[in-house]
Amino acid sequence: MFISVYAVLLYFFLTERYHPYQEVFLVTIQVIILTILIPISIFYFLMTLGRANSFMLSEISQRKIPLAVNILLLYILIRESIRIELIPELYYFFFGALVSTVLALLFVFINLKASIHMIAISSITVFAIGFSLHTQTNHIYLVAFLLLLNGIVATSRLSMKAHDTKELIVGFLSGVIPQMGLLYFWL
Repeated sequence: MFISVYAVLLYFFLTERYHPYQEVFLVTIQVIILTILIPISIFYFLMTLGRANSFMLSEISQRKIPLAVNILLLYILIRESIRIELIPELYYFFFGALVSTVLALLFVFINLKASIHMIAISSITVFAIGFSLHTQTNHIYLVAFLLLLNGIVATSRLSMKAHDTKELIVGFLSGVIPQMGLLYFWL
């Protein structure tokens, strides 16, 4: 959930392009609203309706509505806010996130629970690697830290028995493959 905000802050913190303060503030606020505040509100609404029983969404069928809402919100974000002509790097990151979310929803329909945590952390890792290549700057410590976080997230999901190994691998690949596929367009 917070990975979107981390990606935006990472981009604005590491970019050498000039962005006015107002643009940074506006983009960050829009991302917070569309990827954190609205999804949390909708999730609480689903809990009051009995369509979700906990934050873990342990039942695969409970993932359909939150993932569909997330797809819609990401589409609105890349269509209306983070457009390709303004911030192409973030546009492709969020487009990759949209593709990853669609994949997670498709997996729900074949009764497979992809780890959304792994989708998120692996996608921002590929984004950081791509951004480092794009700007031709060395962000080796950031990349190493994110790779370490991939392992920590996977280990924590296994130890909490929230996912099995297959679900973690599917989540990891669902985050990595769309981001890597889109690197071609913005590198």
